[in-house]
Amino acid sequence: MDNHSSATLMTSGPIWKRIITFAIPLFFGNLFQQLYNTADSLIVGNFLGSSALAAVSSSGNLIFLLVGFFNGIAVGSGVVVAKYFGAGKFAMVRRAIHTIAAFGILSGIVLTLVGIFAAPQILILMGTPEEVLPNSVTYFRIYFAGSLAFVMYNFLVGILQSVGDSRHPLIYLMISSVVNIVLDLILVAGFHFGVGSAALATVISQIISALLCLRQLLKSPEEYRLNMKKVRLDPIMLRHIISNGLPAGLQNSIISLANVVVQSNINKFGAMAVAGCGSYSKIEGFGFLPITCFALALTTFIGQNLGAKEYDRAKKGAVFGVICSLSIAELVGIVIYIFSPYLISGFNHSPEVISYGTAQAHTVTLFYFLLAFSHCMAGILRGAGKSAVPMFVMLVCWCIIRVSYITVTVNFIHDIRVIFWAYPITWCLSSVTFLIYFLKSDWLHGFEKKTAF
Repeated sequence: MDNHSSATLMTSGPIWKRIITFAIPLFFGNLFQQLYNTADSLIVGNFLGSSALAAVSSSGNLIFLLVGFFNGIAVGSGVVVAKYFGAGKFAMVRRAIHTIAAFGILSGIVLTLVGIFAAPQILILMGTPEEVLPNSVTYFRIYFAGSLAFVMYNFLVGILQSVGDSRHPLIYLMISSVVNIVLDLILVAGFHFGVGSAALATVISQIISALLCLRQLLKSPEEYRLNMKKVRLDPIMLRHIISNGLPAGLQNSIISLANVVVQSNINKFGAMAVAGCGSYSKIEGFGFLPITCFALALTTFIGQNLGAKEYDRAKKGAVFGVICSLSIAELVGIVIYIFSPYLISGFNHSPEVISYGTAQAHTVTLFYFLLAFSHCMAGILRGAGKSAVPMFVMLVCWCIIRVSYITVTVNFIHDIRVIFWAYPITWCLSSVTFLIYFLKSDWLHGFEKKTAF
């Protein structure tokens, strides 16, 4: 590769160093992503009150339901680029990224229309408390007016990360996070324009980060440079991208659909419960950061090494990444468990809001190691071209079993902690399933059979 390239080939050099140096920018990138997602809730909760905070919180799972599908496809499409890149097939890399860009543009347009026109009906079906529904609809519609920027950002970042460039996405997230927080402070805290202005701040910041990613790809080395004149849907490549990305997209949608059902049950406990659990979910987002960054790093590492037929290296990298993720995730979980009352109070000082948020934290945080194992295994399997496996595992464990457990149990025990326990129970089930697959299948001992080429 050219010396000026920001790409990183993970097929040589110390395994731990390649994974860690790739994961660290991912961690800080996700940290800033979480910061500007959290800024809305922090500023809205402190300056507009509990009802406005509940409106923003009630929209969160629904937003991820719609955005998560395309984000999953972006991750899966990055696997295609990573394998071609690792194999040195740069003509195929360019075909892939131009198809991904075209598909991202079409997806963004579709998501904009669905989000704007379906918002009220979906929020009503979720049982959003009546007192927060108007604000929820406003927030949701403005957020989805910027869908093209959200989708394109994720697809373009997926391309950069698949060639080993996690540094530039970090820089762009830092810039957009600062923009988002400054706009939140001006529009919400300064002018008290309402929850819609918080969504507008997020949209503007996401447009900036998407344009910065686009600029980087337009001036990247020839091996993976984007040329807008060549952006088109290549039918064969699109099928390849969809076959790799669709399971990941469906997995995200399945998980978030289950979480929408969970949110609907939380809504039944009132606006304070919605605000408290929404506040915890923002904190939880920070706790998930090491899990997310190692899972993404492993997907790229496995994808590139399989493309280069470095099978033993892929196996060693998988084990290293899982151990690191489990250790860090559990440490973070313990910290959140201890400090959760103080962290929740940062969003809203209402004792009831703090009580609900702390109760959820004390139920689930000590089980973060289970979540880490499931996500890392899913990331490894996606990199190995087997994204259908985590999709089915999470369909059963995180959707069917989770929803069934809540639907049945809440009817007998009207206690919100019943809902909280749905998470560690289903994380445990998915982890056991992945462990059995890991030990019993030929996946661990037969990487060479799993290459997509």
